[in-house]
Parts: sequence; C-alpha cells; structure tokens
Amino acid sequence: MKTNLIRFIAVFLFCLQLQAQTVDEIKLNSQKYLWGEGKGVSLQQADKEALAMLISQISVQVESSTQLTANERIEDDKHDYSQTFKSAIETYSKATVRNTERIVLANEPDAWVFRYIERKEISKIFRERKQKVDDFIDLALEAEKKNRVATALRYYYWAYVLLQSHPEANSLQHTNDEGVLQNLASWLPFRINELFSNISIRVDDIVQKDKYSQINLQVYYKTKRAANYDFSYWTGRDWSRIMSCKDGVGFAEIPGSELPEAIRIKTEYEFQHESLIDNELHEVMNKVAPIPFRGAYLNIPLAKPTNENLSTLTAILPATKAADALSAISVIDGDESLNATCLKLEQAISQNNYSDAQSLFTETGYQIYQSLVAYGQAKMAGKAQWQYISHGNGVICRGLPLSFYFPNNNKTFVENLVFNVNQSGKIDNISFALSDQALYDIIGNTAWSQQVRLELVNFLENYKTAYALKRLDYIERIFDDDALIIIGRLLEADLGVENNYRNSPVVRYNQYSKQQYIQNLRHVFNSNEFINIRFEDNVIRKSGKGGEIYGIQIKQNYFSANYGDSGYLFLLLDLNDTAKPLIHVRTWQPQKNDDGSIYGLKDF
Repeated sequence: MKTNLIRFIAVFLFCLQLQAQTVDEIKLNSQKYLWGEGKGVSLQQADKEALAMLISQISVQVESSTQLTANERIEDDKHDYSQTFKSAIETYSKATVRNTERIVLANEPDAWVFRYIERKEISKIFRERKQKVDDFIDLALEAEKKNRVATALRYYYWAYVLLQSHPEANSLQHTNDEGVLQNLASWLPFRINELFSNISIRVDDIVQKDKYSQINLQVYYKTKRAANYDFSYWTGRDWSRIMSCKDGVGFAEIPGSELPEAIRIKTEYEFQHESLIDNELHEVMNKVAPIPFRGAYLNIPLAKPTNENLSTLTAILPATKAADALSAISVIDGDESLNATCLKLEQAISQNNYSDAQSLFTETGYQIYQSLVAYGQAKMAGKAQWQYISHGNGVICRGLPLSFYFPNNNKTFVENLVFNVNQSGKIDNISFALSDQALYDIIGNTAWSQQVRLELVNFLENYKTAYALKRLDYIERIFDDDALIIIGRLLEADLGVENNYRNSPVVRYNQYSKQQYIQNLRHVFNSNEFINIRFEDNVIRKSGKGGEIYGIQIKQNYFSANYGDSGYLFLLLDLNDTAKPLIHVRTWQPQKNDDGSIYGLKDF
C-alpha cells in the first residue's frame, strides 16, 4: 500500500513537471502558438482572463498585417481604429474557445488557467467568418430576385458588417449572380447602393385624421411592387419608428394639419433587432460602428390634401400574380350583403370603434377579432382592395391592410387580413395573408385541385396567425396526438470552464412529444409581448401514398420582443379530411444540411 502511494506521488509530480515544461515550451514557441493565462478565485474567472489575454494576442498579431477596410473611418481623428479592430477581433471569442486547448495549472481558490491555440487554427476561424459572409450574400441575391427589398438589404448589409471584422477584408472575393468573381470590399457597398437606386415610392392617398395626416404609400422595386420594404420617416421633430411594408403597401403619419412639400424617408438596412437571429452577427454589430449610406434617403413629394389634387395622387397598384391566379379559379362578385359586411368592418377599424363590428361575427370569430385588434394596436394601413373567393359553403374575403405596432420592438408591421364568411353571412375566422409570392407558389400550381390549393393556403395562413395571436387551442388541435416534433438548435461554445470540447457538432436535434411542445409554447407565449412570423419561401410536394398528404418546406423568420431566429420548417400535413387538417411531422432546423437540403418527404 505504501509502495503504491509513493508511486502515485511520483507519477503526479512527474505529470506536473511535464505540464509545466509543456507550458514553457508553448510560451517559447511563438512561431507556432499564441497563448494567454489568467488567475482568479474561481476557475471561471481565471479562464475568462486567459481567454481575454489570448484574444488580445490574436488582435495584435492580426492587426500588424490586416487589410481591414473600416469603411475609410480610420481617417477620422475622433475614431480609434485600433480599438475598433480589437473590438472586431473580440467577436471571434466563441470560435476561439472551440479551437483552443486549456491547461489548469492551479485549482480554486487560487485558480490559474492557461489557454493556447496554434496559429494555423486562427486562419480556420477566419474562414468560418468568410463562409458566413458568403451565405448572407447568397441569401441576399435570392431575395433580390423575388423583390424582397428588406431581406436583400438586410443580408447585404450584414455581410458587409461581418466583412469589417475580417483581417483580409480588402482581398476577399465572392462569385456574383452572373458568375463573375467580385472583390467584396467594393462590390458589397456598390450592390447596396444599386439596390437603393432601384427603389421608388409614390403617394397613393392622403387621409386626414384629427391630429395628423396619414400618407398611404406604394413601394416599388424597379417596375414591380416590393414584396417587403422597411423604412422610417422624418415627422418634423424626429425620425419615426420603423415601418415594415408588405407587398408594396406602407404609410407614414405626419402630425398636425399642415403637410410639408415632401416627406423625408430613410430606407432601413441595418436591421439591428433582427440580428438577434444570429449570435455571432449580433455581437459584431454591437462592436463595429454603423456604416452610413447616403443612398438610403429619399424625398417623396407631397401635395396639399385638397379635393382638387387628391385624385392625381391616387394610383392603384397593379394586379399581382397571386391575384390573377386567384381570379382564374374561384373569384366571385360580392353581393350587397357581402359588400355591406366588408364596408362596416372597414369603418369600425378605421374609426377605432372595434365593437361596432360585433354583429358581423360568430362567437368564435369575434374572439379572434378581439385578439387581433388588440395585437399591436391595429389600425388601417391603406385602402382595402377586396377579393372574394368561393370556398365550400362560404366565402373568403381577402385584401384589408392593417398595421400593428409594438412599443418594445419600435416597429410597425403591415399585414393583409383574410376573413372567412360562413353560409349564414357571419365571419367565423380571421388570418394574416401569405405574401404575394408565397400565395402564388401555391395557387399557381395547377397540378393540384382547386380545393387542395385553397386548403393549403387556408392552412398556412391560419398556422402563422395562430402563433402571432398565441392561439394554443388551434395549434393543439392541428397536431396529431402522436406527432413527431424535432427541433434543431445551434450549439454555441460556452465561455465557462465546463466547456472543454473541441469540434462540437454544429446542430443538436431534440425530439418532443406533442404535450412537451405545447407546454414549451405556452411558456413562450406567456413571456413575449408579440410574435411575428414571416414565411419567405415555401416548397410543397404531394406524397406518393396516403391520399392527400403533403410535405411543406418553408424558410421562416421568427421575431419576438426579446428573441429572433431564422430557419427551415418542414410540415407533413394530412388533408384527407379538409375540415380537420393534421400535422404528423414538424421539424425545424437553424440551417440547411451540408448538402444544401432540409428535412422533407424523403426523410419520413
């Protein structure tokens, strides 16, 4: 026993000596390693100091040979370029943790931690940042093709901000949409400015209110309506909150009875709040100063609101592809009763006398209506352009634009509303409409029957609305009791000392039962002022077996008061009983698979 104890002590002392020699060797081998060390009363504190020292070493090493553009702000005497660069390099901290080794030289309460990294690993970290720049550019190019102005600007600007944090910013390249290699430091700002130059806004109508004038606007990208577009405007005293337009519809509110000759508009391109969908990006945006673009500003001429010139201001937006496709299958003319219902609904909302419309609803419909008008202080966002679609024994009424404002988000959303009128002439359901492109993707698919196309649209619009209005009853009803629910989460390296893992898997998938999923949703709903879901793309395919079974793949952006994410949703939907649609599978993943695919029919 005594012999074994002596051997153990000898081995322990030898290991300490070997470890000390290793640390000394690392410190002396500056051509191969960068390192940092820290001390503290806890391992966590010591490790944090070690990482801070290591990141500082990385910053010094990279700054000596950097090509960081800093958007020419280094010539500003008030701007500390070195500090900006150091702040930018600090955003690599989580990536650094994943690629470093750690040695604990002493335990608590006199903790001493040593962190080191091979220089070749640093270039790997920077390659990962470049890959994210490339991914954002690809998303922007795709969005621009579909007239999603806000989405395109968002990803172009985010790519440009991330570029500011890369030490080889001036030499990085990307293949553009024409297959030509472009230098990103010059091409990205050119692309952003070119996008600005193709935006045009004109006045549709001026509506005078008690204490302000509402300027209804039409927004175009090139010759077509902008699928989305965000902006703020000068009120005469300050810049407004951000207005988020949808399918070319937006508005501004100018206080007082007198209008200026023109309204000053600033196109939103930073999307600071939305950057929450990516922790790495959000950290960079908080470290790097905003990049100004003069092309973001527009002056939109206004005419005085007189009867003589109001008619010259009004210009109807051209019919959309989705509206044309709907007209081709089941659009009907509204009768006197239906027209009266829609008119009374408009008046109740525009005059903020919401209860005046109660007689138009069923009991269930009125409950949804009350939730909806309470959701974000609903108000009219322009003129209604009603379209009536025959559906079963009832009628679907589309085309009422409303705005919703949430103080904690400082943003106003515009949504087109859809009303389901039953055979008794009462409204029994309300939902937020899909975007024009998403709607056309479904309605324009003539391979499916008219009924199936309308049911798919009806389902997706009710689905996104249920999350916005926190309708757990509806969500619980549409999920099969044995539904397979899989949610993927990006793993972020923790700066704490418990995380010593390298090369962790990027995504971890968790499977939930219906009961667990609903319970989690209840917590999310209770802890958020609002939830807004935007579908950017949808691909729908019919299964080869099981009757009316469809696989729906959707690019989804999710925003709430304190959280945001972006990812890919897959739903396996059973429409064999159209009155009771059922979800058998729901998956969500934060990014595509390595081969560019996402979960789909083939996987289930």
